[in-house]
Amino acid sequence: MTKLKTMKENIIKTIKKYPIIFYFIVSSIINATLLRIVTVKNYFDIKPLLMDIGIVLLLSAITFLLKEKNRKKYIIILTIFLTAICIINSMYYTYYKSFASFSMLATSVFVVDVGNAVVENVIQIKDIIFIWQVIGLFILLYQENKRKYKDYTLSKKPKLKKLLIVSLTCCLIVILTSNINDFARLGKEWNKKGVVINFGIYLYQTNDLIQSLKPQLNNILGHDTALKNTREYYEKYGYKEDEDKENEYTDIFKGKNLIVIHAESLQTLAIDLEFNGKEVTPTLNKLAHEGIYFSNFYSQVGVGTSSDAEFTFSTSLLPSSNGTVFVNYYDREYVTLQKLLKEQGYYVASMHANDGEFWNREIMHKNMGYDKLYDKQYYNIDQTIGLGLSDKSFFHQSVDIIKDIKDNNDSLFYINLITLSNHTPFSDLDNMEEFDTSMYVDINNRTIRRDYINNTVLGNYFRSVHYSDSAIGEFIDELDKQGLLENTVVVIYGDHDARIDESYYNLYYNYDGVYDTILNEDDENYTEFNEYIYELNRKVPFIIWTKDTKFEQEVEKPMGMIDVLPTLGNMFGIYSEYQLGHDIFNVEENTVVFVDGSYVSEKIYYNSQKDESYVINNDAISEDYVKSRSEKADKLIEISNDIIEYDLIREIEEE
Repeated sequence: MTKLKTMKENIIKTIKKYPIIFYFIVSSIINATLLRIVTVKNYFDIKPLLMDIGIVLLLSAITFLLKEKNRKKYIIILTIFLTAICIINSMYYTYYKSFASFSMLATSVFVVDVGNAVVENVIQIKDIIFIWQVIGLFILLYQENKRKYKDYTLSKKPKLKKLLIVSLTCCLIVILTSNINDFARLGKEWNKKGVVINFGIYLYQTNDLIQSLKPQLNNILGHDTALKNTREYYEKYGYKEDEDKENEYTDIFKGKNLIVIHAESLQTLAIDLEFNGKEVTPTLNKLAHEGIYFSNFYSQVGVGTSSDAEFTFSTSLLPSSNGTVFVNYYDREYVTLQKLLKEQGYYVASMHANDGEFWNREIMHKNMGYDKLYDKQYYNIDQTIGLGLSDKSFFHQSVDIIKDIKDNNDSLFYINLITLSNHTPFSDLDNMEEFDTSMYVDINNRTIRRDYINNTVLGNYFRSVHYSDSAIGEFIDELDKQGLLENTVVVIYGDHDARIDESYYNLYYNYDGVYDTILNEDDENYTEFNEYIYELNRKVPFIIWTKDTKFEQEVEKPMGMIDVLPTLGNMFGIYSEYQLGHDIFNVEENTVVFVDGSYVSEKIYYNSQKDESYVINNDAISEDYVKSRSEKADKLIEISNDIIEYDLIREIEEE
């Protein structure tokens, strides 16, 4: 009892002598725990808590190595920095379902261009609560100054030693209780959520800083191993045999023009969907039914969103796990769809009524092989929606540019058009026609109107998609009038999902119009919508259509953006030796790998963060099935990252 009493007195005495340090330790741990709660729902897991404690104690120990006049400054700076980490990651997770990276600082300038989306869809009350840590610190400092109390007067060596011992003990416990997969996630960091779940936010951010510096160390570390592994990968898993593997689609579009519509936030959910007898996407429905429609197609973007979609679509490589290719690795050598078509004599142009500097497109598009980028300066901004020029005006003006390209170039053409209007937050609806997403129900022989999803984010999204679909319809009609659909293939793909919160889908699927409520889970009409169904629901449309031929084919096999170049390439008679995807018509079972290590096949969705599998069709799945695909997914991500970071295509080509 005497020892416990003495220990208690020493703790109280230490707190009184070091109130600022004690406050920093406790508040930093609370904020880190709070961040996990509001993001990954990681409530009471002891491992990330211990790692957060260990790192915070280590940072606190440094205080005792500083001169007395610098200690408070150090605590203030550190508190502001750690609070900022929590606020930024809370906001970032809301939109990306991942955690922020130091390598993304280079892309922070683009937030200015999507300011409304950030304010309306990202910043929430939960993001602001973390600032209590800074406010509390300054209140405490004010009180200390008022009392003219001198802080940090005890001998510092014993305190430094004790803090280091406790810190290292906490970290050691986490290390000893972690498995090899946990350390693999930490080392490669393409699974950011997994790192935070297992090791906490502070170790994640420390590790991320190290990972972000890797590109600068490429010439010193890792290059030879990366080159060796990449060569071995292509020898073992490479798809060079696809070059000689023909199918019914081989060369069917050889010698034809190609127009690609990169449709902002277009999600498959909207296809063939009706509200009150009115189609959300009548144009896309028609094109999908007449052409080749890939209904199980997934975007594989990372933090670069739209730019990542462009990159993967064009190169058959995955986006970078560290930063964004368009910003961080724009100077690498890539084999692209654009370059391969140029070798066939095509004139290649991109059109986007935004600033050419956005996502560094002005520079990156040249590197990808475009002859010209027609950006904002080539358009009359006569009608705006959301981020800029409306899709209808953009398409209308683009037809004239395409006509001019055809008339002045004695060659085939490839045109890539990037839309704007269907961008989050789906709130600028003034120039869009009304689209009723309410529900009408019969109650006691009376028709009652319920708001349902009308005027919600999801309802506004469907209205926005309906507008964009109408713009595409007008574009197709104008192309036809100008004779530009002759000998031309039109490809449409959604760059990524709409990133709408899961709660809106629960309302969409489980609304009871009679009682104006949401069904309970035990109701027989309840439709389950868990986190795995949400992930499967994020697929986007991919449509290949031509006026000349009616294919009327739906491809239900899972397919990713990485498979576009091999599939289209076979149709247009081009091939990249560095493609990592498949011609979808040459594989029996395809696996779509995402940048965090998760993947989807015909049978399962695998969540790499939780190491859990969601069975899609009630098929019996063996451990070997999951393990073998997980290993291949990890290897695919590693090879793609190495190719990008170490500029291996340039090196191999030069050799």
